[in-house]
Amino acid sequence: MEISSTSDLYERDFYAWTQQQVNLLKTQQWNRVDTFNLIEEIESLGRKECQELRNRLGVLLGHLLKWQFQPEKRSNSWLGTIREQRIQIKLLLQDSPSLKPYLSQCFLDAYELGLALAIKETQLDEQSFPEVCLYTPEQAMNAEFFPD
Repeated sequence: MEISSTSDLYERDFYAWTQQQVNLLKTQQWNRVDTFNLIEEIESLGRKECQELRNRLGVLLGHLLKWQFQPEKRSNSWLGTIREQRIQIKLLLQDSPSLKPYLSQCFLDAYELGLALAIKETQLDEQSFPEVCLYTPEQAMNAEFFPD
């Protein structure tokens, strides 16, 4: 396959393109590697890791809000979701330690996601919840922390 057709393959059959790029890299055929699209895909993978952290943190914060603002409806399901998200975030940070500083950076965005989730699932109005997060990232990730 010629250099010009590697970019075409990227558009036509992404999986085949990935396999081709792996083979070219393994065989050190540097001049045939589709560097433009490969760089784009690697950058995209990094963004996805950040998005996953932010989304999981949003689910965690949403359930902590539900736990705090609807204590009469606390359930094992909510508890399970809180525990699972903490574990998944911990594992994500273990796999990609360079994401740790991003945890604090994305906390505000994650709170917005969590707030939207809590409003939707509790049927409480937005004014029932604080505008800013009452929890720190350390509290949110602490397995012993459950807001009252």
